[in-house]
Parts: sequence; structure tokens; C-alpha cells
Amino acid sequence: MTDTAVLIVGAGPTGLTLACTLARAGVDVRIIDKSSRFHRSSRGKGLNQRSRELFDDLGVGERAAAAGTEHITLRKYRDGKHVADSVSFADRVPTPDTPYASGLLIPQWRTEEILREKLAEYGVHVELGCELAGFDQDEDGVTARLADGRSIRAAYLAGCDGGHSPVRKALGLRFDGKTDAEECMVVGDVRADGLDPRYWHQWFDEDAALLLCPFPGTAHWQLQGMPERDADGRPTAPTLESFQRLFDRCARIPGIRLADPTWFSTYRVNVRMADRFRVGRVFLAGDAAHVHSIAGGLGMNTGVQDAFNLGWKLAFVVRGMAAPGLLDTYEEERLPVAAWTLDLTDERLRAVVEGVREAGVGTEAVITDDVTTLGVGYEWSTLSHGGPLAGRRAPDAPCRDAATGTPVRLFEVFAGPHFTLLGFGAGGAEALERTGAAHGEGVRARLIDDHEGHARAAYGLEGDALVLVRPDNHVAMSVPADRAADVVSYLQRLGAPAPSGD
Repeated sequence: MTDTAVLIVGAGPTGLTLACTLARAGVDVRIIDKSSRFHRSSRGKGLNQRSRELFDDLGVGERAAAAGTEHITLRKYRDGKHVADSVSFADRVPTPDTPYASGLLIPQWRTEEILREKLAEYGVHVELGCELAGFDQDEDGVTARLADGRSIRAAYLAGCDGGHSPVRKALGLRFDGKTDAEECMVVGDVRADGLDPRYWHQWFDEDAALLLCPFPGTAHWQLQGMPERDADGRPTAPTLESFQRLFDRCARIPGIRLADPTWFSTYRVNVRMADRFRVGRVFLAGDAAHVHSIAGGLGMNTGVQDAFNLGWKLAFVVRGMAAPGLLDTYEEERLPVAAWTLDLTDERLRAVVEGVREAGVGTEAVITDDVTTLGVGYEWSTLSHGGPLAGRRAPDAPCRDAATGTPVRLFEVFAGPHFTLLGFGAGGAEALERTGAAHGEGVRARLIDDHEGHARAAYGLEGDALVLVRPDNHVAMSVPADRAADVVSYLQRLGAPAPSGD
């Protein structure tokens, strides 16, 4: 007997996304964290375009957008003088297949708060002050031991407990890579009353650097800068006084006093990845599985996307809608993505370090289409079966519901813990009818009136067709309408409830 189906260790963005994904699917989940209270630090301060799409799917996209900033202006200085402004992705606009032209600046504490609010709607709350002391697993489940002597029995355990992950260490997994010998940056949250909050201010001089990033709805800014050094040349711990000295040195704006610090930290480049993301009934996600340079802002986003991938698979298996073998595809799909992310962020860090040597260049030097992660897919996966987009992100498109004529976007159709079977054209309608209207709750069928042709263009469809989209909004397969049997076969191999007939 288990106390819960899934126990999540760590209540950061990764763990909370996983918990929301599972709870939405009706899976019994518990999420614990060793902290005694919720933090209020900015930390990972951005959702990229792909994470924003996933937040929409979870029903929290509008809340995040209301708390964040799109297209912020980066104001660059040299020797205390304003030399240039730029806006990342300023030349981009929403398109029929991609609703977000920009990422979103939002402090991590607010991202976590939004996810906790959503999780509470399912009756699940983070259990604070619960430190994992160890665990044992067997063929039937995992027994987690807490530091206070209690134990929790779960069918599965997910370690979302950060770069120092006790779960990863208990599994004895390697965490291969490199860590710089000393800190290269200080970071913290401070007030900077009098500084214009319309801009992300960035001072890059020959021998110093300082960045102050504002957030709507709060008087605090995130400060990033070069650390002070002691007489022996070693970096010193950040203080409000050292922040002020750095500000006076770089900004040279009299009368502005930094105040009310709520968070201090240091950062050193740490690039590592676990050799496995799963051992038996225990999984790793987010920083517990991989850490990398902050360049490009992909740390939190990669964790969110790990969780979205793992969540639907755990839900299907726990609910008996798929065979346990489906869980093998989590590591199969996300480990190569993590390796790619480490390489990308290394390259982007080199680009920004080189770029800011030129006056007027700031953190926009890290920005490429890659950091949106809209292009991340799983073409190699055993879950990808045919068609031009198999394994890739399923595009959005404005359409109509063929049954009612109601305008609908494909992302609205996909939203939820289910596969989506889209039918196009008269042949698609016949195929959906022939395979049965009742697909079970694991698969939702929808006939689409693509009156403007956006969906066909985005999916590369010709003629009447069927498209099967996974619960994480990646394309499983697309086939001509007369090959509906291929869809049935796919679902049967998965172990999900398959339509009757062929």
C-alpha cells in the first residue's frame, strides 16, 4: 500500500510544474521541501517562449503574463554614460503557429507562487520543513525516509531538489562536468529607488560590470555584478555596502542609495549532467539532473520542460493508461536535450563575454532562436512515428471546431492531460467516425475546420489527414486519413485505450 502515487522532492519551478501536471491528471501526488518557508528571491527570472506555451496549457499563462514584462529595453552604459538601447526579439511578432514573440521577465518567487496557487486548486499543498533523509525502492514502490523520522511510501519518486540533489547522490549517479574554482558574479535583490524601472540597466566597463533588472509589482531589482576582492585577490561575500560601491563605481548616479536587501548570493559557472535520469522508480529533473551556465536563461526553463515531459508519462502509467515501458522514454528524450543545453549555454556564455567588450553591447548577445527552445523536439524518440513533424513541437493555429463552427486555437484543443487526434477534411471526418467517437479519456478526437489554411501549412499536410499530438504538445505522428489503422496501432503499442475498429 502506498501513501501517494508520486512523491516529489523539491518545490521549485520543476517540482511544482510536475506536481501540477500530475494533479491535473487526477494522480495522487505529494510534494515536499526541506525549507521552512517559501523564499522571496528573484533567482531564475525568465520564462522563455516554450515555457510560456506550457504554462498556458497548465492554465497559468495569463497569471504569469500579468506579473511579468515582455520586450524590456536593455539600456547599456560605458564609463557611466548611456550608449545604446536594445530590445530582445523586438523584430518578432506573434504568428498563427507561435503565439509568443517574446519571453517573460518574472521573478522566480512569483513563478513559484503562481504554480502553488494552481496546485492548491487541485487540493495539493507543498509540505514545508520535510527533509528527505534517504529512501529505498523495490519492485512495488519507494519508501522515503524523512529527517523527522516519518516515512512516505510512494509508487514513484521524483528528485527535483536542485544541483546538490540528495536524491541524485543517494542513487550514486555520476554528475560529470566542471565547476569553476571561484565565484565570477555576485547577485541579490535590492531596492534602487530613483532608477528608471522601464529599463534593464547594464553597465559594462573595462574592469567592472553591473546589471540591475526591474520587475513589475515590486520595488526590488535583481542586481548582478562583479565581486569585490580581498587583499589576496579572492572574491568576497556580497553585502549591501559592496553592492553600493559597485553601483557608485559603474553607474555614477549621485543620490541613488541601494536599500532593503532581501537576498544575497554568489555564482560560479557550473556545468554538469547526471549520467542517468532514471533508476528504477526514481527520476531526476531540473537542476538535479543537469546544471549549466546562466547564459540564455535556460536553467529554470529546461527544468519546467523536463517536468512537463515526465508528468504526462507518469500520469498515464499510474492511471493504467499506458504500460510502464513508457517511462523509459523520459530519459531517452530529455537526456540528449540536456546535453544540447549544456553545449548551447557554454557557447552563449562565450558569446556574451566576448560581446560586452564592445561599448553598447549587453546581455542581448546571448539571444538566438535556440534560447526560445521552440525548436527542441524528439525526432529520434521511439514515440515519434511518421510525418513531417514527428517528435517536434506541435504548432498552434487558429481554426474552427468543425462540429460547431466555433473559433478555436489548436493550443486550446491540446490543453489537458490527453493525446489529441486531429482530423482534417472529409476523409479525416470519416476516419474519426470509423475509429469510434469514444477514445477514452486518454485520447481526445477533434475534427478541425482549417478555414484559413494555417494548420495545414504548419503541419505540412496535403489532402485529408490525421495528426496525433502527445499530451506534452509534441507531434506523435501524422498520416493520410486512410491510414487510421496506424494511429490505432500506435496507441495499442503505448498501452493507452485505443479506438475500436480500424
